Amino acid sequence: MSHRSAVLIGPMGAGKTSIGRKAAKALGVGFFDTDVAISSRHGPIPEIFATHGERRFREWEREAVREGLETSGVVALGGGAVLHPDTQSDLADHPVILLTVDPRTVAGRLRNTMTRPLLQGDDALAQWEHVAAERRELYERLADVTFDTSTGHIRDIVAAVAAWVHDRWAQEGGEAEGPR
Repeated sequence: MSHRSAVLIGPMGAGKTSIGRKAAKALGVGFFDTDVAISSRHGPIPEIFATHGERRFREWEREAVREGLETSGVVALGGGAVLHPDTQSDLADHPVILLTVDPRTVAGRLRNTMTRPLLQGDDALAQWEHVAAERRELYERLADVTFDTSTGHIRDIVAAVAAWVHDRWAQEGGEAEGPR
């Protein structure tokens, strides 16, 4: 394999971006976030949903996933990116880390956010619980390992994720690139 990518999946608010960015730094590799890639090319995600609809967003998301998986490093997928069958197939070629979070914890993370178009209004937590439950089996099926981000210091979660990725890459053929 000419490049190595480790992929973070999980529900909204689980910490894929913040943990992914820090784990990539710890590993000495690049970081790619599909939501950031989409926003930089097409505008804010809530505006994409409002103007173009979820279907078009998912098409652009699939393009971003494909691009991210072609890079070396840590790739954070948007919560719904795993819904695409081609993405599910592509993930078989990469180590996949599921980040989970409990509803109590995510409530604080999602409070007053306008950046998550699928979680709007007074019942945002109920919406999150519904979406997370709907995708749980798929996340678990695709993941090689799971880390819960509900408790503990982010530094410890990042260290555990980075160590797991480092070990996985070493198992796949030689030493992992970059420092541990």
